[in-house]
Amino acid sequence: MSKHGAPSNVADELTALDLSGVKVAIVAASWHEVIMNGLIDGAQRAARDAGIVPTLVRVPGTFELPVAASHLAQSYDAVVALGVVIRGGTPHFDYVCLAATNGLTDVSVNTRTPVGFGVLTCDDEKQALDRAGLEGSSEDKGYEAFSAAVMTVAALR
Repeated sequence: MSKHGAPSNVADELTALDLSGVKVAIVAASWHEVIMNGLIDGAQRAARDAGIVPTLVRVPGTFELPVAASHLAQSYDAVVALGVVIRGGTPHFDYVCLAATNGLTDVSVNTRTPVGFGVLTCDDEKQALDRAGLEGSSEDKGYEAFSAAVMTVAALR
């Protein structure tokens, strides 16, 4: 995955938006602690750039993200879902990725609440670390997911 085609000034766009009063929840899985900490830190950096103090909710794994997001969407203007699934030797990867993707899409469409999709679906841990927004990472998917959610809130206002 590359950053080819990604917007170049997301941080500038965030600071320029009027997001006063916008309530955002970050729901984050617990598996792969180092990677998850990077994703959460990235989302929280984006929140600071947007002038928002988000609520952080932790769930056991990526599979649990949709039900938590559905609950939170009732009280928040946007939800940011963060998780990581790393391919293993069984079909578990495919089932969890599909369930999380479809579940989070359903939450967003059915509640009309923007859901930032920060779920890493990677072949190996190295790919996940490279997208987690850690020192030396080439991408910051936590930041991107938060930005996408609140920029969608702003676009829909």
